[in-house]
Formats: sequence, structure tokens, C-alpha cells
Amino acid sequence: MTDNLAGMREAVGAEDVDGWLFYGFQHRDPLAEDLLGLPKDAVNTRRWFYILFSDPERCIKITHAVEKNYLSGLPGTEHVYTSLSELKSLLKKYDGLYLAAQFSPELSIFSFLDHGTALLLKEAGISISSSGTLIQKVKGLLKDADIASHERSAAHLYKIVSVCRERLSTALAGGNRCSEGDIQSWILEEFNKRGLVYNHPPIVAAGKNSRDPHYMPQNGGAGIEKDMPVQLDLWAKEKTPGAVYADISWVLFTGKEVPEGISSAFSAIKNARDGVVDFLKNELPRRRVSGAEADETARKILIESGFQRGIRHRTGHGIDTEPHGYGVNLDSVEFPDTRPFMEGSCFSVEPGLYLEEFGLRTEINVYIKNGVPVISGGPVQQNLTVLF
Repeated sequence: MTDNLAGMREAVGAEDVDGWLFYGFQHRDPLAEDLLGLPKDAVNTRRWFYILFSDPERCIKITHAVEKNYLSGLPGTEHVYTSLSELKSLLKKYDGLYLAAQFSPELSIFSFLDHGTALLLKEAGISISSSGTLIQKVKGLLKDADIASHERSAAHLYKIVSVCRERLSTALAGGNRCSEGDIQSWILEEFNKRGLVYNHPPIVAAGKNSRDPHYMPQNGGAGIEKDMPVQLDLWAKEKTPGAVYADISWVLFTGKEVPEGISSAFSAIKNARDGVVDFLKNELPRRRVSGAEADETARKILIESGFQRGIRHRTGHGIDTEPHGYGVNLDSVEFPDTRPFMEGSCFSVEPGLYLEEFGLRTEINVYIKNGVPVISGGPVQQNLTVLF
């Protein structure tokens, strides 16, 4: 935890804030507990505050008397309160401070500070700004060991796609019935064989079910028939502590000839995906680039291809120890993310189109190393995988 706090203090020192405010009540901010190394199973029925400064001697701990040891493992001056009036008086001592805190009008993933507590801070004269950039720096950037973990996970996922492709092709060629649930089971079997863990089962969506970006097979799922797209979306990481996720998507087609509508839609999402990577390669050496700009690049390609009606979601999300991590997202519409890509940023690039008869999504993972984008895992999908 000491090394983690040192990195956090360094990040605070580089930002235009006085410090970083952490607040908790009934474990509502799991990110704060993770970053500060607080016990997730400890009783937390009262508000606590921790103000982290770049100078460890200045750090402040505020806890209630019945839980006064809750922050005992952290450095700093201790203050204990028993009533709301005492808490207000303690906070008032820090009138004039400008602190980063876990809130954002745009980025819900870390917006844990409730409005009532924000008003309490305002009453005390404490100004707050979003801690989004700090969170990205201390949580959303991969080091060399993290990149190696991510690469191993990504390589496994691409191999698992190959396994599923071969098994499905063999089953269909032999006239055997196969369902979405069967393919999902194959993926989970491979996860188990390879020592991978996941937070949610993979997506397998065939035919019209692929129109739902978050479709999940129920009761075995629909049967796989000829001449239909099959969308695979799988994410996993190694079991070791601190392992980093990979998250990819792949589209199969159970026929010999791909219909023009499906073919043109796949070309559009592939061009949007590759266009984002090219955009980053061209722009990152010259300037700071935001996640919103990358999303706008993909959207422009999809719209110019005539598919504006089929766009339902952002182009990508941050990846770290969580599949949807705390780093920069490729998003200019849903959760607009103006944070820049940085050395160690890791994220998905996954443009998708969802039309009346089908949906398609192609997803790769990219990380920034030595200032340039690197695609992880293996050869990315360039064409629809035809199974006959």
C-alpha cells in the first residue's frame, strides 16, 4: 500500500489541486477502498474522510468515534467526531481547499460522491473537482508487467475463438444441432482449461439476436442455422492478483456467401476500427488526443458509410484489472470522455452496427507503449469468418 500511496501523492502533486479527497459510507466507493487498501469487510456505518496531499505529513483522517480505527492503516493526522455539528466544524478547518473527488457529470464509473455530501463540503468552504485524471493515472495505466498479463489474456481469447470456429464448423458440417448456449459452454470450458477468470459469461448471439449488444443466451439459447451471423464477445484474465483483462469480439457467418447487407456492414465497422488505430498512430506523436476524439473518428466513418441509424454505443472503454476499467474511454456521446490517451492506456476499439435483421461488432484491444498504439493478442479479424 505504501508504494500505491506514493504514486497517488505524486499524481496529486502534478495536478492543479490541493489534494485528493476520499469519502466513504457503507462501502459505497469501492474504488476508494481499493486505492487506499481499506478492508472491504469492515463495518462502515458512519461517514469517513481522507484527504491525501502530495506531502504525506499533511494528510488528514476524519472518522466517527464508533469507527475511529477505520483509517488506522493510513498516514495522517487523526480527527474524530461524534455528531454532525462536530463533523461540520472539522471540515470547516479546511475552508478554501480545492480537492479532487470521485464525481463526474459524464463518467459514471467513478462518480461515487453523493450530492448531500457534496453540499456538506460546499458549506464548509471546500471546492471540489473531478478526480478522473488522477484515477486514470493511478488505476488506468498499465506498466510493463500489466501489459504482459494483458497480452497473455488476449492471446488466449484469440485462440479460444479459433477453437469455437472449428467446433462449430465441424458440428454444422456433420449435420449436428448446435445452439448459442453450446458455444458459450465451449468458451467457458476453455476459460477453465486455461486458468482464466471472468466477471460475466461471454456473449454468443446468432441471427436476429445479434441486434442486442448485450444479448445473453437463456435456456440454452437459439439454435445455430445456416446463413446467419454469429456474434462472439468474450473477456477474461488470469487468476493471479493484479491480472489485466482482455476483451475481444469476433463475427462468424454460417454460410458460403455473405449477403451484401451483412458484408457492407462488416466492412464499415472494420474500417471504423482500423480508422481509429490509424488516427491514433498519426496524431499521438504530435499532440494530446482525447477518447472523445477517437470515438468521433469511428462515428464519422460509420456515418459516411451510410449506417448512422445502426450506431447504438460508444467505440470503446478502458481496460485494466476490470474489463470496463478506469482509464480513458472512446466516447463522445454516452459518457463523453475528454481525458487524453497516455503512456500505458489500454482500451477496446469496438465499433458496432445494429440493424433490423442483424447486428455486428468487431473488437480489438489497444495499448499505448512508447507513445504509439499497439494491438494486442494476435491477428485481428479482417473478413467475416465463413464456416462453409
